[in-house]
Amino acid sequence: MTEREHGVVGRSVQRRDLLEKVTGAAVYAVDVEPSGTLHAKVVRSSYAHAQLVRIDAEAALAMPGVVAVVTAEDIKDLFPRFGHIVADHYILATGKVRYYGEPVALVVAETLAAASDAAAQVEVHYSELPAVMSAADALAPSAPLVHDEAFVVSPDESFTAMAATPTADEVLERDNVAHEVTLGWGDVDAALASAHLVVSNEGMKFPMLYAYAMEPYNAVATYTDHQLDVISTAQHPFMVRTDLARIFDLPLSRVRVQVPYLGGGYGSKSYTKVEPLAAVGSWATGRPVKLVLDVEEAIYTTRADSAEVNVRTAFDADGTILARDIEMILDSGAYADNSPLVVAKAANRSFGPYRVPNLRVRGRSVYTNTSPASSYRGFGAPQGSFAGEINLDKAADLLGIDSAELRRRNLVGPGEEILPGKRGLDADLRADLELLVGSLRRDASNAQSSGIGYALTASDAGAFPVSTAHVRLQTDGSVVVLSGSTEMGQGSRSALAQIAAEELGVELIAVSVSQSDTATVAYERTTGASRTTTLTGLALQRACADARAKAADMAAEVFGWPVETIQPAPGGVLGPEEKFVGFGEVIMRWFGAAAGEITGVGLVRRDGATQKMPPFWECGIVGVEVSVEPDTGQVDVRQLVTVADVGFAINPHAVEGQDLGAATQGLGAALFEELVYEGPQLVNPNVVDYRVPRMRDVPAKIDTIIVERRDGIGPYGAKGAGEGALNPMTAAVAIAVGRATGKWPTRVPLTPERVWRLLNDLPDDS
Repeated sequence: MTEREHGVVGRSVQRRDLLEKVTGAAVYAVDVEPSGTLHAKVVRSSYAHAQLVRIDAEAALAMPGVVAVVTAEDIKDLFPRFGHIVADHYILATGKVRYYGEPVALVVAETLAAASDAAAQVEVHYSELPAVMSAADALAPSAPLVHDEAFVVSPDESFTAMAATPTADEVLERDNVAHEVTLGWGDVDAALASAHLVVSNEGMKFPMLYAYAMEPYNAVATYTDHQLDVISTAQHPFMVRTDLARIFDLPLSRVRVQVPYLGGGYGSKSYTKVEPLAAVGSWATGRPVKLVLDVEEAIYTTRADSAEVNVRTAFDADGTILARDIEMILDSGAYADNSPLVVAKAANRSFGPYRVPNLRVRGRSVYTNTSPASSYRGFGAPQGSFAGEINLDKAADLLGIDSAELRRRNLVGPGEEILPGKRGLDADLRADLELLVGSLRRDASNAQSSGIGYALTASDAGAFPVSTAHVRLQTDGSVVVLSGSTEMGQGSRSALAQIAAEELGVELIAVSVSQSDTATVAYERTTGASRTTTLTGLALQRACADARAKAADMAAEVFGWPVETIQPAPGGVLGPEEKFVGFGEVIMRWFGAAAGEITGVGLVRRDGATQKMPPFWECGIVGVEVSVEPDTGQVDVRQLVTVADVGFAINPHAVEGQDLGAATQGLGAALFEELVYEGPQLVNPNVVDYRVPRMRDVPAKIDTIIVERRDGIGPYGAKGAGEGALNPMTAAVAIAVGRATGKWPTRVPLTPERVWRLLNDLPDDS
């Protein structure tokens, strides 16, 4: 922990959204309904793969209150697809359907009830096609193609941060492989051949997950006179604006996307989701259209990539890693969207924060006739760490080396490169590991049928460093912060207010923060990859410095002071003889009236401190103690320890909440959560059968350790937090279960039946 020398940052403060959310006064997108709003309901496919023969909407159109039924034929003059890396995602199914639940038509009516009743009357005629319901099926010789046409993968700037590269500069989709990356160096085969020990883990399976943000997808769109206004649940409003502008062939300036509070995101609300559906509804009817999905529809909208991973690691006799050989197959569903970026990141993160002199990683993102995958908290890291970290514990036993010591011998040190040519590690993972192990072992129960597991990850986080921020100094000395970042429950509104108050020397109460409106706030590339505090915060620091410099120039002009004699002071400037003048007085003197303001602009791009990629490394350091009931296979997590290596905690309580939230979400993947297909249909697209962690699942003993070494590039040495504790969580739980049972799991979640089968050497038939 660092000494607290700052006045506002580094202290726990009450969240800006606390009272609004607790009292129910907070406004979400679902609460917005412009005058004259129509309501939409989606007609969804009842087949996983089928040709669309005919859509008969006459009965629906004849029902009371129905205004329109929109199909792909009606929007053929628009650009019909969207998608971040691959624009392959049809707004409405075109030619054929590719998964059960795909939008086929949009019914627009005066009320939601009328739209829902009419949607049931739309008759869709299909000619069924063979479906590929798993990655293995999709990769089989002569497998049916999910996409008949070839799409160009268009890597965005984020790919420049990656060592994993496409197999060609411009990759066209072939067969059912949506995207393929390779990563490596050295001579893996020679290292495997000469190693003292080679440890393999084959067929390690990570499940399909739903992020379960409490607020399902919804949007309201208004298209009038070549102007599109959308209010939605988007994490990345500026990226959604880009997709919508392309669909309607509009200038960016004619598309406005606003985002009120989000009821959670976890990556699932990254990029474009339901906004095009609401927008084409408004375009077709000339009135505002509101679309609100239920949980089942939200599950059919996006999920996490499931994965199967094979890993081999070669060791010297003293436990030094000589090589790692990893193959990853991600099931990305019917549309690739952002999954090419996920598989590339997964490759980067698959071998862990360890020295690996010889590496070979092959990753494939595969189309299947299942619901589309896209971003999910951790962004490829959990899939690889599950296999890779179990592999290390297995090796530790075979080598006769303590598993913590094996990691300690191989961890990359501070400043050392994980990916050649990229930013060195901005953390001391060996010291972090000592804190983790010390806490776990100090409080371990050592009971029969109990086990301890810990795991580490390092993610090339922060996405691409493009951020802007504006601050507006007012005549009363108060401050308005304008940021395109999205508040989705992580506490960015509070953190940004703290940074501005610290930089300008004003009371926290004097700072307001406005976010997420593409027409009024500063540009922000994304809200994800744990980047807001670090990169948006850095832009905000620069905006505050710009505002201070402008205030000094104004004061020099008004008072006749040499500008070089003016010094910054809390809430204003100091002139000669330490004469203090507040920001408000400077503004009013310069404008000659009780009016005006100073606007400071802060920019972040790939330059200077943010030149080297990634902008920062987000480290995951977690450990658990579990007990396993041998007769039932029930796993109880008794103890949880997380180490949040965040550089500097702007708001420590928020960091603790983020770390515990991420770890709890990771527990879900480890023990409960899995989307299950039987044939073409999901059998659990609801939050009754899809089991998420509950309060009683949270361990009784939790130790959240915050580590602050000021080693980040962000404000005051900060770096990202929010995903770290999730990334290695599945691996840590699986290792602990392996220690408790003496048998290494090969699949998660570790449900009681699955663990009971593991204990009794029975095959997993699920």
